[in-house]
Amino acid sequence: MSAGVRRARSQVAEVDRAGAADLGQLATDVGSVPNQIGAVLLLDHLGEVELADLQRVIGDRLAGVPRLRQRLVTAGRGGGGAVWVEDPGFDVARHLEVVDCPAPGDEPALLALAAGRVTAPLPATAPRWQATLVTGLVGGGVALIVVFHHVLADGLGGLAVLARLVDEGAAVPAGPAAAAGPRPAGPGPGLRSRLARARRRLAEFGPRLRAVRRELGDRPTFATRCSLNHPTGRRREVAVVRAELAALKGFAHAHGGASVNDVLIGAVAGALGTLLRRRGEHVDEIVATVMVAAVPAGAPAGPAAGNQAGIAPIALPTGGTLAERLPVIAALTRARKQGRRGASAAPLGVVLRILARLHLLRWFIDHQRMVHTFVTNLRGPAVQVSIAGVPVIGLVPISLATGNVTVAFAAMSYAGTVTITVVTDPTHHPDRDVLLRALEEELVAPQPRS
Repeated sequence: MSAGVRRARSQVAEVDRAGAADLGQLATDVGSVPNQIGAVLLLDHLGEVELADLQRVIGDRLAGVPRLRQRLVTAGRGGGGAVWVEDPGFDVARHLEVVDCPAPGDEPALLALAAGRVTAPLPATAPRWQATLVTGLVGGGVALIVVFHHVLADGLGGLAVLARLVDEGAAVPAGPAAAAGPRPAGPGPGLRSRLARARRRLAEFGPRLRAVRRELGDRPTFATRCSLNHPTGRRREVAVVRAELAALKGFAHAHGGASVNDVLIGAVAGALGTLLRRRGEHVDEIVATVMVAAVPAGAPAGPAAGNQAGIAPIALPTGGTLAERLPVIAALTRARKQGRRGASAAPLGVVLRILARLHLLRWFIDHQRMVHTFVTNLRGPAVQVSIAGVPVIGLVPISLATGNVTVAFAAMSYAGTVTITVVTDPTHHPDRDVLLRALEEELVAPQPRS
C-alpha cells in the first residue's frame, strides 16, 4: 500500500460522522417544541468572586469542550452523510450571556426563565447550545442555565459537559481535538460501491426493526386513552419536587430489592393516577417511557460519544401505596434491563428517520398511543462541587415533552438530594398543583420522620 493511500485512509478515519441515534434526534425535531434539554445550576452568592471572573471561567471551560465548538454539516454527494466539523465562526461570547432574573427573583421566576430558554430553538448554523448566567436572585445568589440540542448530547453527554465546567473536573482532558472537516466530496464512490452500501443498509434494516420490536414487546402496547395525551403547544411550565437520596435508597432496598429509579417512577405513576382520579378518570396503568443509559462497560460517556440512551416503555400500576407498587415495578424494570439495556437507541432512530422522510413523523408523534409520559433519571455528583470557587448548591434537570405527551419528568441526584423536575403544557395542566402535591405525598413515605 502506497503512502498516499495510507494517508487518504487515515484522513477518512478521522471524520467524526453522526451516528444513527444522533440522526434520529434530528429527525424527531418536528414537534411543537425543539428537541432540547437543559439544566439549571443554582450557585451560592459570589462572595469575593467578581461576576466578570465567573463569566470568563465559564466561557473558557465551555469553549474547551471540543463538541461545543462543532456543528453538523452534510458532507455532500458521496460523502457518507452528516459529519461533525469545527465551526469556523465559533465565538463563545455568542453562546454565553448574562441576564437579570425577572421579579421577584425567586425559584419559580428562575424556572420560568429557564423554560423559555429551553423551548427557544437553537440555530442550526452554529453549535447548538446556549448558556445564560442569571443574576438578581433572592438572597444574592446566581444561576447558570445551560441548554443543548439533543443531537449535541443526551443527558449523559450533558452531565459530561457539566463535569468539565466545575472546578473539580476542569483539569480532566477535554478529549481529542475536533475533526478538521468533512471528507472532501470529490467524485464520490463508484456505482458498484454505492450499490453494495445500499444492499448492506437494506440487510441491516430487518435486524434493527426486530430490535425495536423486542424492546417494545412482541405486540404493540397501547396506552389507555386519557387526558394525559393531547397535542401540545409551544409553552411549558417547570416546577420541582425534592427528596433525600439516602431515604429513597433505604426505602427501595426495604421493598423488593428495588432501585432509586423504581421508587421515582413508582411515585410518578401514583401521582399521575391521583391527578387522573381528581379529573374523574380511572386509569389502572400509566405507560412511561423510561430513559436508560446505553453506555457499554468501560466506554467513555460524553458529548463526543453522541446520544447514548435507549428507551424502555413500562406499564406502571397506579393503585395502592408506593410500598405496595414497588415490588411489582422492580420486577418489571429488572425484566426490561436483562440483556437489552438501551438496545433500541440506534435502530429506533432508523425507524424515526424513515417516518420523517415519508412526512409521517409529525402526525405519528401527535397521535401516538404508546406512552403517557417520559421519565428520565440521571446520577449527578455525589458531593458538592463549585465553579470558580462559587459553590453549586443545586441542580435542576429539564427535559421537554412534545407531540401529544403533555407532562414529562426528569430526576437528578446531587450531593445527597434528588430533584424531580415536572414539565407540563399549561394548556392541558391548569391543575398542575394537584400533580405536584400528589408527587410530594408519594415521596413522604421514603423520607425520614421528624
